[in-house]
Amino acid sequence: MSKENREIGWKLIDLKVDYQRMGIPNDYWEITDVNKDYEVCNTYPPEIVVPKAANKAVVIGSSRFRSRGRIPVLSYLYKENNAAICRCSQPLSGFSARCLEDEQMLQAIREANPGSPFMYVVDTRPKLNAMANRAAGKGYENEDNYDNIRFKFIGIENIHVMRSSLQKLLEVCEMKSPSMSDFLTGLENSGWLRHIKAVMDAGVFLAKAVKDEKASVLVHCSDGWDRTAQVCSLASLLLDPFYRTFKGFMVLIEKEWIAMGHKFSHRCGHLCGDPKEVSPVFTQFVECVWQLMQQFPCAFEFNERFLLEIHDHVYSCQFGNFLGTCHKEREDLKIFEKTHSLWPFLLQKKQELRNPLYRGFTAYKELQPNTLPFSFQFWCGMYNRFDKGMHPKQCVLDHLLSCVSQKMKLEDSASELENKLPFLDGPLPSEACSLSKVGHAVSKTPMLNTPQDYEGDPPPVLSNGASAGDMDVLADVDQRNKENLFHHQDLCDHSDTIDMLDSEAKDGKPQHH
Repeated sequence: MSKENREIGWKLIDLKVDYQRMGIPNDYWEITDVNKDYEVCNTYPPEIVVPKAANKAVVIGSSRFRSRGRIPVLSYLYKENNAAICRCSQPLSGFSARCLEDEQMLQAIREANPGSPFMYVVDTRPKLNAMANRAAGKGYENEDNYDNIRFKFIGIENIHVMRSSLQKLLEVCEMKSPSMSDFLTGLENSGWLRHIKAVMDAGVFLAKAVKDEKASVLVHCSDGWDRTAQVCSLASLLLDPFYRTFKGFMVLIEKEWIAMGHKFSHRCGHLCGDPKEVSPVFTQFVECVWQLMQQFPCAFEFNERFLLEIHDHVYSCQFGNFLGTCHKEREDLKIFEKTHSLWPFLLQKKQELRNPLYRGFTAYKELQPNTLPFSFQFWCGMYNRFDKGMHPKQCVLDHLLSCVSQKMKLEDSASELENKLPFLDGPLPSEACSLSKVGHAVSKTPMLNTPQDYEGDPPPVLSNGASAGDMDVLADVDQRNKENLFHHQDLCDHSDTIDMLDSEAKDGKPQHH
């Protein structure tokens, strides 16, 4: 691939366009380059979206009070009511510390949504974990120090618990000829689906707070690049049908995971780093999307293969999107000059990755999934994908996709043949259908009412004015029409029409049997 094509590939996803789609900049929010030299936060992108009311002093002051400088920034704006989903890291509050600029930042976020008198602050960690962080000088927001906030713990476990859970799940999947009891017991003991449910519950809470309560939400975990990314991207997916399209899902991953500093290299174990940093955080997000696809099979433009392709290439390192830990590191590694983007590659395979049941952009607006335990399924396509005995030989959706592909090929062939027809002799297929009865009779019988037909005695005339010869011909035509009835009905069928057109293209005239 040429240098020019590589550069075009990297420019395919423009996050500014997505913010403009949300209506930003507006009276309350602005895109600022305050982090252009990574002075505010070295794991954030150069351009971030913050409230207009928050000046540079507030931004910098807040960054000093947030872990790793990850200040509250906009993730998603729900245009219908101006409610926003924002993300950040935990405050360095300890047991009693406070920061005026950080309090002003949260106030600016709340006031950017005039329709609600309060905002939620959501800590995605279990409360015990957050309290333990307080002893290390970190922790969570004190409701007494922030005006009009409602604080809530959600309780998604940390990366170490998730790593252990996946390991147990994979051990179950690798069992040889397990009994039903062994399999179900192992699945339960892994706790994997319980963790998937916790992430889904958090995303549903955010979506309902924004849509139903019309309240803005600020989300954080410890450093704001693992559980925060899961929850914010999932809530955006539930609220906005754009993110359920090919392009939209790519934008969502770029915005919430890649640009905002999820540590792909560490979490996926790309390098010989600390094995305790490895965790299936992105895998859980992908599975949550798959779980949604099971409940809403017509709401996503893409199919399961699309999710698996992305997940495979997170680990393959064939493309540059998931290398490194943040935008600054990718610039230092010259990722954009030395590697290619994954997204153009996937768009080339769009036909085989599309969902044949997709009903279009406007069929579903917000999704409201059921998160009761029975709603969650074991994802055989991910965890037993190479075990041929574990799933059917041909998936129903694969068969539908094959039918759609075959239909498109037939339509293209029909269109190509129709374009050739004006250059051929003989009537068009529609004329062949309507005139075939007469044409068949005329080709087999003599012309009537000509002088040579009445040499000698004329044929007797019947009471209705027709000659006996005429009636013989008409009877013969009628009999032939009955014989060919089924044939002419078939000509109206799509596939038979293509065969007929192909025959006419070769002979230059309609065919009669």
